[in-house]
Parts: sequence; C-alpha cells; structure tokens
Amino acid sequence: MTETGPLFVSSGDLIADRRYHWALALVARGDLAGAADLLAQTAELAPGFAAAWFTLGEVCEKLGDRDGAVAAFTQARAADPRDRQGAGLQLVRLGAVEASPAMSEAYVRHLFDQYAGRYDTALTEHLRYRGPAILLEAVQQVMRGLGHPPQFGDVLDLGCGTGLAGEVFRPFAGRLIGVDLSPAMIAKADEKGIYDETHIAKIEDFLNAAEHAHYDLVLAADIFVYVGDLAPIFAPLAKILAPGGLLAFTVETHSGDDTKLLPTLRFAHGEAYVRGALAASGLTVLHLARTSVRSEKGVPVDGLVVVALSFQEN
Repeated sequence: MTETGPLFVSSGDLIADRRYHWALALVARGDLAGAADLLAQTAELAPGFAAAWFTLGEVCEKLGDRDGAVAAFTQARAADPRDRQGAGLQLVRLGAVEASPAMSEAYVRHLFDQYAGRYDTALTEHLRYRGPAILLEAVQQVMRGLGHPPQFGDVLDLGCGTGLAGEVFRPFAGRLIGVDLSPAMIAKADEKGIYDETHIAKIEDFLNAAEHAHYDLVLAADIFVYVGDLAPIFAPLAKILAPGGLLAFTVETHSGDDTKLLPTLRFAHGEAYVRGALAASGLTVLHLARTSVRSEKGVPVDGLVVVALSFQEN
C-alpha cells in the first residue's frame, strides 16, 4: 500500500463495505492476521468485491504468504476486468504472470479521480513533494548555460494533475497547455485558472494527435512513474518539440539499468535506460542529476531530474 492508501470501489453491499473498512482499521493497528481473516470473509460475502480481494492480496504479501497474495490479486483482476485496482501490476511484480507491465487506463484515471480533492495536500504536506521546484531549477540552469532567459512561448504540461507544475512555470510561459487523463484533476486545475487550455486525454493519444504542434518546453513532473516503456512517449514527443525545444521531467530511479516495477506500483527507470530512450528519439541530454522529489513513509525516494534538447527540424 502507498501512503495515499488503497483504492476503494464499493461492493454495493453495505455489510461487505462495512467489514472492509473494519479490516482496514485492523491493518492500521498492525493486526494483519485479523485483517486477512476479515477480508476473506468479506470477499466470500461479496465475491465481486475487487477492493476487498486486492487489499487481501496486499495483506497476504505482508504476512509472507505469496501464494495467498497471488490468488487474491487474481480474484481482484477477475472481479474488475478494467483493473481499476492495479491487480495485474501486482501479479507482474510478484512474478505470477510474464506479461509486460503496463498500467491500465482505468487504473490511472480512477487513482487520480479518487485523490483529486486532497491531491495537493497529500503531495506537498504528507509526501513532501517538490518536483515542480526541482524542474524549474534544472530548466533555469540549462537556460543560463545556453545563454538565454528562462522564457518560453508554448509550454505543454503532460500529466498536469491539479496544476502544481503549471503554477510554478506559469510566469515563464507565453501559452500554457495542460493534459491529464483524470477529469477530476483537470477540473481542479481549471478552478485555479492556470492554463490557457486543458485537455482530458491519454498522453500517447494527445502527443500522436498533436504531431504538427511546436512546443518550446514540455514538462512531465512525476508522471513517467506511471509509464513502464518511455519509448512510445518520447518518439511522438520529440516530433512536437520546436527545434531547440526542451523536455524537462522527473522519474524515480534504482540502481539497475532498466525499468523496475516497485511495490508502490510506480515504475523506477535506470539512468542508462533513460539516456538510451532519449537518444533513440533524437533528444540530447543537457542535464541529468540525482534527486528526490518526494518521500514514501518518511524516506526520500531516489529520482532523476532530466532536461533534454531537440535539434530536430520539424
């Protein structure tokens, strides 16, 4: 479970829902065995209750019962084919299936729709999130090195959420466009009046449809942690950057060279992988530094802040 807590989708049965919340209370008190027993009862009462199955899987794993966790996550995915809980990712992480890890669109949308109302507070106060400030510092450093002021014409904020990065970069943008998969997140961003335009769309779909656009700066603050393979993002992204345009983003990282699915159901990208994916898309790394944009359970999460340059004539 992440610090934001498990996703909840009602079973439609008030008794089952009540038992589920009692089980969460037992987890909070450290009574994992008791929670597992109550969750099993809840799932038996409401076999289609994906949230109960998913949480049972998490609890079983914490108890060291891998087989029980795999069985519960399998039931969670069967109960909700859209996989709003992310059970398929858990099965990949546990080595129970060999399919390439990819987050379902329904999972990502549901995740952020559910947290939109408390997202800013959760990130800035509980997770000590400072991704936008780190990105701005990196971009300003690069622009100083290039001998230019940090001013941009068209700026695209991918996975803009409620507009935390948009607020930081608004003074440096002539025109600011935000894109996010979550309607609830976009609604919060629109309330702030930060963006000149906002779009509800999957990142890949938006980039592929915007092939004739020319952005001077593209931001991706803590959004690539929800993308395993960055190549399908970088390729169309490189095409919409104006010559001399910048891509600035943060990712979580690990000691290896490839991509790793973490227990938090976020992806960590190795430095070698990031450099290779950018180079393959024709983007040149100008700045890459180790950093931490957030904490998990009070511990700083290892990350990278990257600024890459496009020389491509579009």
